[in-house]
Amino acid sequence: MTDTDYAPSPQAFVADHVARYLASSGGDGFEFEGAQCVILTTVGRKTGSLRRTPLIRVTDGDRYLLVASRGGAPTHPMWYHNLVDNPEVTIQDRDMVHKLRARTATPDEKAALWHLAVEQWPDYAEYQARTDRDIPLVICE
Repeated sequence: MTDTDYAPSPQAFVADHVARYLASSGGDGFEFEGAQCVILTTVGRKTGSLRRTPLIRVTDGDRYLLVASRGGAPTHPMWYHNLVDNPEVTIQDRDMVHKLRARTATPDEKAALWHLAVEQWPDYAEYQARTDRDIPLVICE
């Protein structure tokens, strides 16, 4: 796939964040409300188009951890459904691009790693408390 296969988010603020981040190699958009961001690229499970999403940067050694919180909404974000169907993802961390394989953490892994996500974005704890669904923690390695 190439960038011509990229379908920007229909949410203007998301599309703008991604465009600024990519154009500046993270110089504009890496910082977000006191946290650091990465850009996740997945393949749309219905469209086959590349989809890009800015997410809070959470790491565990060489691994990236993604939180499918959707702000505590009752359903998973679309990017999560995309990577479940096609776990080959790309994460851009400033000017570094990593091709990784994503998988949902087991309950034991989530219990051991969840604190790393909350340290980076404390609202994750509130998001989990406000929804009945178990918010997936995704390990990319």
